[in-house]
Amino acid sequence: MYTKTFLSTALAVALASAQNNSQSLNALITNEGELSGLGTLLESYPDLADTLSSAQNITLFAPSNAAISALQRSPGFESITEAQVGALLNYHIVAGEVPSSAITETPTFAHTLLNDTAYTNVTDGQVLAARLSDDTETDESEDSDTPAVVITSGLKTESTVVQADLNYTNGIVHVIDTVLTIPLNVSTTAYAANLTALAGALTAANLVDTLDAASDITVFAPSNDAFSAIGSAAGNLSTQQLGEILQYHVINSTIAYSSSLGNGSVETLGGGILNITVTDGVVFVNSARVINADILISGGVMHVIDSVLNPNNSTQSEPDADEDEPVVQFSGASSAPLGALTSGAPAASTTVTALVATTEDVAQGYPTQTGGAIGTGAGGSEPTGSNSGGGGSGSESSSSDMASMPTGAIGAAALFGGAAFLANL
Repeated sequence: MYTKTFLSTALAVALASAQNNSQSLNALITNEGELSGLGTLLESYPDLADTLSSAQNITLFAPSNAAISALQRSPGFESITEAQVGALLNYHIVAGEVPSSAITETPTFAHTLLNDTAYTNVTDGQVLAARLSDDTETDESEDSDTPAVVITSGLKTESTVVQADLNYTNGIVHVIDTVLTIPLNVSTTAYAANLTALAGALTAANLVDTLDAASDITVFAPSNDAFSAIGSAAGNLSTQQLGEILQYHVINSTIAYSSSLGNGSVETLGGGILNITVTDGVVFVNSARVINADILISGGVMHVIDSVLNPNNSTQSEPDADEDEPVVQFSGASSAPLGALTSGAPAASTTVTALVATTEDVAQGYPTQTGGAIGTGAGGSEPTGSNSGGGGSGSESSSSDMASMPTGAIGAAALFGGAAFLANL
């Protein structure tokens, strides 16, 4: 009797799954009440709806009704263009079918279909980060002990999957509670993260346009306190010296997320060498500690560090994970007001706590990477799913002329991403 009951139940589940897989995306959106807002939005853009429905082998992170409603109530939404809606929609689509079971506590960075250079300079498409959170699943239909799946987008905006694994003929849909934010360029992100000293330094060194237009880069961004710690020396730097220091904070042609960093050395934009050390989840760049990792930007990723790197002082003693105080890497420098670096800089207005929060062990619990400073997961590390295409080696693309990418739309138009930032249009 038990065997017969079990087989009947298994058959019913298999049949239901097959029926779900046989429905089109349009049918899924129509049948799922939580997606009616997305359906209504797509009715206003029939060409986009047709493109979406014909896409194959994809994973769609579909905003819930509440998420769509919040977006539509945001200042600036009334002037949003079809091209902007299309870019935003593409940022919610990952190439390849990625079930929730493929997502782990170690963040993976999946390439999306957003590859328009008006919004991104990441080879193979801008990425979103997917991970399991310590929080439990918010969907009442799920086991309350199941960790929630969290998607992190630009400005470290977090969206929680509230309904997972809705299958249809061409892919998988996960419903999320917040519209994703398209990552912004370096300078805009720096201001939003209250890295006003870095933003001011980039302006003083005439590097804003270069880095805002850069493709496939990793930026180690010193905090305001880090710049203050060398304030006595910063005021005496020439434009050339400041530029050389800032270029020492950038890895060119490689996007290195926290989960792909390992022990080793890597060359910087200015030609210097950075030493990466990972110990017990703590990530060091030379002697600087990474205190906020994986801030996605239009051209790659930014990590906040607690001290300013010195290209003339890269051979320091091995960093100490037990040392709480930042290591000043400029001999004789002392703390002083930043003055010109922050004068006239707008105050940070972000309400995203994760963007300004700090932690000592940004890679805690991540698997040990091999293969040097930039491990095997560099670029666009994908969750392991069914045919989870979409690249995976965006870090290796050529970027010999960093200033060649267009910048006109990246600073302003890319701001439309999440509801909170439509007001910046």
